Amino acid sequence: MNLYRYLRAQWDRALAVAFAVAGAVVLLLGYLGTRDAVLVEEQIPYVVSGGFVGIFLLALGAVLWISADLRDDWRELRGLKQQVARLADAEERRERVAAERASVAPLRAAEPPGPIAERRLTAGARREG
Repeated sequence: MNLYRYLRAQWDRALAVAFAVAGAVVLLLGYLGTRDAVLVEEQIPYVVSGGFVGIFLLALGAVLWISADLRDDWRELRGLKQQVARLADAEERRERVAAERASVAPLRAAEPPGPIAERRLTAGARREG
């Protein structure tokens, strides 16, 4: 699959990975800055910029990833809902046809025997036989 197509289709996951990687890099840079600083006053800017920004970017990546998963679930549920609606329509049509056939059958059975009814019976027997 083409990378451009994949990124267009999965833009939210691509952004989630980008934010997570950026967050990890910022955390690493913050750690490297605090490692070399001896005094606490020198470490605070690295903790604020590296630690808080890094955690924020990691959280943003996690939120985007969860959002992408939810969107996939909604898409799947929408497809299932459409399938259930189609099956319900088909079942309703079957029930309607069965009800129509059931309502016509008593009328045919209630016809008085006579020349017309006998002709229908013999014509039906000829077609079947």
